[in-house]
Amino acid sequence: MMSWQTILAIGSGGFIGAVLRAYLNGLISHKLPHELPFGTLGVNLLGSFIMGVLVAYFMYSSLPVQLKSFLSTGILGALTTYSTFAIESFLLFEGGSITLALTNMMLNVFGTVIMAGSGYYLVNSFFKSQ
Repeated sequence: MMSWQTILAIGSGGFIGAVLRAYLNGLISHKLPHELPFGTLGVNLLGSFIMGVLVAYFMYSSLPVQLKSFLSTGILGALTTYSTFAIESFLLFEGGSITLALTNMMLNVFGTVIMAGSGYYLVNSFFKSQ
């Protein structure tokens, strides 16, 4: 059973992550206007990289579960967005932009895994070298 402190930490982090997603998505979309939804891709890649960093860091730290939940499930859970990626890809297909839809899918799926792994290996190699 989750404690009320952990639930509050996740909810607070979710608020921050959702606001960050809206802001960053809008900023990226404004700076890189394109049929390909670079705003969603940007927040998904960034969030995945940070998640990789945090997961590796958590292995070497003794942070309280509430802080870990605030950062990972709360902030990053709300910052990244699978449902928006899914509907944007669908709408690209629906609009006949099959190449863009497939590009969006490949960049999100493979890009987020690569970014999460990069963040994880970066921090893990740092701590192993200490």
